[in-house]
Amino acid sequence: MTHHPFRYEDAFLTRRDFLRGCGMGLGAVGLSDLLLESIGPSSAQATESLNPLAAKDPHFPGKAKRVIHFFLNGGPSHVDTFDPKPALDKYAGKALPMENLRTERKTGAAFPSPFKFQKYGESGLEVSELFAKTAEHIDDIAVIRSMKAEIPNHEPSLMLMNCGDQVLSRPSVGAWVTYGLGTENQNLPGFITLCPNGYPIKGAENWQSGFLPGVYQGTFVDSQHTKIDKLIEHIKNKNLSLREQRQQLDLIGKLNEEYQKRRSDDAKVETRVESFELAYRMQMDATDAFDIEKESEAVREKYGDHVHGRQTLIARRLLERGVRYVQLWHGAGQPWDTHDDIGKHANLSREIDQPIAALMSDLKERGMFEDTLIIWGGEFGRTPTVELLASGEESKGRDHNPYGFSVWMAGGGIKGGTTYGSTDEFGFQAIENPVHVHDLHATILHLLGFDHEKFTYRYAGRDFRLTDVHGHVVHDIIA
Repeated sequence: MTHHPFRYEDAFLTRRDFLRGCGMGLGAVGLSDLLLESIGPSSAQATESLNPLAAKDPHFPGKAKRVIHFFLNGGPSHVDTFDPKPALDKYAGKALPMENLRTERKTGAAFPSPFKFQKYGESGLEVSELFAKTAEHIDDIAVIRSMKAEIPNHEPSLMLMNCGDQVLSRPSVGAWVTYGLGTENQNLPGFITLCPNGYPIKGAENWQSGFLPGVYQGTFVDSQHTKIDKLIEHIKNKNLSLREQRQQLDLIGKLNEEYQKRRSDDAKVETRVESFELAYRMQMDATDAFDIEKESEAVREKYGDHVHGRQTLIARRLLERGVRYVQLWHGAGQPWDTHDDIGKHANLSREIDQPIAALMSDLKERGMFEDTLIIWGGEFGRTPTVELLASGEESKGRDHNPYGFSVWMAGGGIKGGTTYGSTDEFGFQAIENPVHVHDLHATILHLLGFDHEKFTYRYAGRDFRLTDVHGHVVHDIIA
């Protein structure tokens, strides 16, 4: 038995094991993403602040303070939702006269939408019956009908839409926003992703921090669950009191301080320590934020008693508690990837049309609509022609289409009741005022108060940005 006093440096030989084993049963609210995913190389910027999530000012006063992104995983059809194409009726069942169009995927004959469009609001914008409830707010919505991506495959298109690059590992939009603005609630993550039934294709890469410090990575929550202890598992420590947990964290902090004296700044260590701290703080606020039973029955009914209604209501509660960026996924698979039957769009839209409309009404009633940016869309659109099966026969669905599709935005500085750009008369490709995904990202950052060309992070000797060396702000949709 030794009698000399304890010295912190004696613990360094087993510190890695120590850190791995002292999670205190807290981090599974999605903080496991921080611990299990690649956090990225060390950088001097990683420890530039004692509190990397502290609220920060943007380059200039932004019209939006927070973002909610409805991500329709798989690619919704623009010609069946927000981009009516009556010319398809004329060519129904026939080849389209578009000799100059080159695509990587061969499709069949013209396929008119089986869904009816009608005009809504004072603006008279046409919207499909699939989103009739959302259309009640059309005078607050700007529809970009000339979006374009680059590759007709899910994986690269997901990365481009969510991270700004279809090949290289880059920080996600939510990570960039949290890096730039911090969070208004230090007891909750600044960036949260709600996705029912597990991870989508590409998993946590969709909300990764990339080369940014790992603390900016999105926190994943599987929103299929209704019970709080399943929705946010292990948020309460059953074995240690808050005081005892605090003592453990203080010890980790002292060990970390000694470690940093011996070595250069280590972003991975800082991220792990910050994740423990955040998990500790979340015990105060997380349960309350995710407990929709505290809402009135009327409010819950307005959103709908199903997974998408519940997760949208949770998202509103997170936003009003200061979370900066919330992304709502429509399932872990690719539900909107309707190759076989476009009619499936009807059931899919019923799941989110009511919650979207309820959220917009709710934000207006709470005075949050004007400074909350709402984004709707998927990784690409779908063809105005039918899908060809492997046998060569035609299906009742549509194939991927990155050449022209729709995304809409509302709230947070958006000029409502407007459309921008257009696809050709059939909806195959953007022809008027094409908007690349880089342009969309530049516009999002502008609405939040950032010059996308100056909003950078130095890594590997270069100043990187979300839009790389591209992007133009779409000023025509900004109020």
